[in-house]
Amino acid sequence: MQTRKLLAEFLGTFFLVLVAVGSAVAGIKTGGGVIAVAVAFGFVLIMVAYAFGPVSGAHVNPAVTLAMVIARKQPIGEAVGYWIAQFLGAIVGAGVLKYLVSSGGVTDQTGALGSNAYDNGSINLQGAFVFEVLATAVFVLIILLVTDKFATAAAAGLAIGAALTAIHAFGIPLDGTSVNPARSFGPALFAGGTALSQVWLFILAPLIGGALAAVVYPLTRGGGEAVGQADEGAAVA
Repeated sequence: MQTRKLLAEFLGTFFLVLVAVGSAVAGIKTGGGVIAVAVAFGFVLIMVAYAFGPVSGAHVNPAVTLAMVIARKQPIGEAVGYWIAQFLGAIVGAGVLKYLVSSGGVTDQTGALGSNAYDNGSINLQGAFVFEVLATAVFVLIILLVTDKFATAAAAGLAIGAALTAIHAFGIPLDGTSVNPARSFGPALFAGGTALSQVWLFILAPLIGGALAAVVYPLTRGGGEAVGQADEGAAVA
């Protein structure tokens, strides 16, 4: 069972980077722009939620897994395995994108393999840090709320995908939108240069945001009982 969970996290994060980040790499300037890329992120997440949610909870995001640990919905030992699988999935997905750009004739319309950046004329370091913390906190809080026992489980994937779409529509013009350390690390590793030197922010800030969401979540439920096993159904990010 543990192997199946780790494989689900690996594949889910791989798909997220390959298809969603790939939509920016291949089409942000000619394939519909920011909104099309934002929708791609949301749709991929919906797909991952319903495909892998019943297996692993489909976190596909280290910030979500951290929130689950802090909220005592997941043991730390299992979380470490999730983090490894998520980062490996993102690295492999970004590696395929790098191959397509370098040897497959695909033009990288982002110029940096869809990586995130600050001090780019749209947002500075402080602004990017605040944005990523708050955007991730909101996103992860939504995940916690729509996957708890008071919510309608069948609609959770749609709500989470819609939330990710909205956050990307806002954040892509600013810093490319991370809210997911694995999603940021994979492309930055292959892009190198500025992307790799700045990726620390897009790892640290989302983790802080995820932790903040886990702290706020119980307050929204008045101390009510948390999800428990319900998270296994659709705790995506």
